[in-house]
Amino acid sequence: MFNPERIESFPEKPGVYIMKDKNGKVIYVGKAVSLKNRVRSYFKAGDSLPPKVSSMVSHIDDIEYIVTDSEVEALILECNLIKFYKPKYNILLKDDKQYPYIKITLNEPFPRIEVVRKIKKDGARYFGPYVNAGAMREAIDVLRKIFPVRSCKKDLSRVPLKERPCLNYHINRCLAPCQGNLQKEEYGELIKNVVMFLEGRQEALLNHLREKMEQAAQSLDFETAAVYRNQIQALQKLLEKQKIVSTDMVDQDVIAMARGFDTACVMVFFVREGKLTEREPFILKNTDGAERKEILTSFIKQFYDTASFIPKEIILEEEIDDRDTIESWLSGKKGSKVKITIPKRGEKKQLAEMVAENARAYLEQRESAEERERIRNQKAMEELKISLGLEDIPRRIEAFDISNTQGSESVASMVVFEEGIPKKEDYRKFRIKTVEGPNDFESMKEAVYRRFKRGLEGDEKFRDFPDLLVIDGGKGQLRYAREALRELNLDYIPTIGLAKEFEHIFIEGRDEPLILPRDSQALYLLQRVRDEAHRFAVTYHRKLRTRRNLKSVLEDIPGIGEARRKALLKAFGSLEAIKKATPEELSKVPGMNKKAAVAVYEYFHK
Repeated sequence: MFNPERIESFPEKPGVYIMKDKNGKVIYVGKAVSLKNRVRSYFKAGDSLPPKVSSMVSHIDDIEYIVTDSEVEALILECNLIKFYKPKYNILLKDDKQYPYIKITLNEPFPRIEVVRKIKKDGARYFGPYVNAGAMREAIDVLRKIFPVRSCKKDLSRVPLKERPCLNYHINRCLAPCQGNLQKEEYGELIKNVVMFLEGRQEALLNHLREKMEQAAQSLDFETAAVYRNQIQALQKLLEKQKIVSTDMVDQDVIAMARGFDTACVMVFFVREGKLTEREPFILKNTDGAERKEILTSFIKQFYDTASFIPKEIILEEEIDDRDTIESWLSGKKGSKVKITIPKRGEKKQLAEMVAENARAYLEQRESAEERERIRNQKAMEELKISLGLEDIPRRIEAFDISNTQGSESVASMVVFEEGIPKKEDYRKFRIKTVEGPNDFESMKEAVYRRFKRGLEGDEKFRDFPDLLVIDGGKGQLRYAREALRELNLDYIPTIGLAKEFEHIFIEGRDEPLILPRDSQALYLLQRVRDEAHRFAVTYHRKLRTRRNLKSVLEDIPGIGEARRKALLKAFGSLEAIKKATPEELSKVPGMNKKAAVAVYEYFHK
């Protein structure tokens, strides 16, 4: 238990404090103008603390701190630590790591558009994050129709390539820079237009295209002028759907929030040049008991920490904490003044209210859908309890599957569903170690044994045991899984086998399988669990198989040992890329020399 007397030694300087539990796990990260005063407030408030904060304080075993030179530095460090640790008691953007970004690979000779999940400092340009991945991909499709930039991942550091252009060239979706007939300046003009579009500068883009069209027409280059004309018309049709919401004609983000049970929805309207270009709803969790101001402040810090674009003005429906500090931080990130506005009347107030209404509507719709799913899953679990004769409702279900190719690269997957919903942070995968050849029975026994043995030994990753264990397979797989449980004295855990062909359920001690009705919610749940286990196992197996095949090919090349194989794989990523590389490119890989590079090149070009 943490001794509050230690706080007297804390400095009265700005910084970040890190609270940990008895296991050394970070449970909360916060920033402070004065570390001593802020941390002291948790232990002097007594009964006046909100329930959530009181619970957190009761779990504090240690508090560390990092002193910074300013409150802005403390804010930046706080954002980074929350993102890294994802502490239990911090308000978190739900599944923020899953939000996709549009990446323009400006670090390549002929840039392309791709979708990524993480931002890297690689010289590329990123736009996002986008919550609605479907809408984002629609936008990319529109962009590629208007501006035919390449979508392939070919290495175009040396063009022309010795191959024909692909189908995209023939349907006018790509200008085929791979053929060497396109100047980088001409292609760069396309990329410039794409960037302007994604920045929300559509009016500026239209004016730019009109100038280019007129220049081409004056030069009697009517074919090029027609291309610009078509691009202008396509953009104008797209812009007709956008609503003018601001007469300021500046870039703005308008943000408002709606509260639910332990969740909050923050809606962001992106206004560019006075027009509403996009809206995105974000869900935050761990909000029960938190004040509205605290929730909105947490969102602003987490969202703009990774946002690819920061507007000139951010309009909020209500006040936030640390407003001046956040303004300074955002201005530093943008490189120019950023203003946070909380309007009291007029056009901006109406705009903020409209966003708040959209947030409420989205949250109501989401909570209704979640409630329907909760009821459906509850019914399925109750059906399972009755059908399988279980003592308790199976709130935690684990499923195992085996995947291999004729016994090679044999792997097992373990997936977890809680309350009928996948709990992906608890998924585990195993490489089968003791079984040789295609023996799914013994492989299943090994995987189940290893999983539960680690749980009995106190491994944090395996400490929670299931209410129901599902084995993908029939009587054989079930029998071997039960043997593993018996050896560990865990045979009290209910276990079933689910055979895919007829969806028969096998239970130890019963000769005949249990057959649930085709429209049974319990069967639907078991199928979802089993199919997810299969997907997870096959994905892992394919990854290992691809790696093995690549390694085995490179092993045949004289002078290419394990260190060079790893270096080549890291540098090029695939066998196809290694095949296409020139001796000069191969020799630049760490650990390679001219002789080894020639050996690799000649092996693939005999």
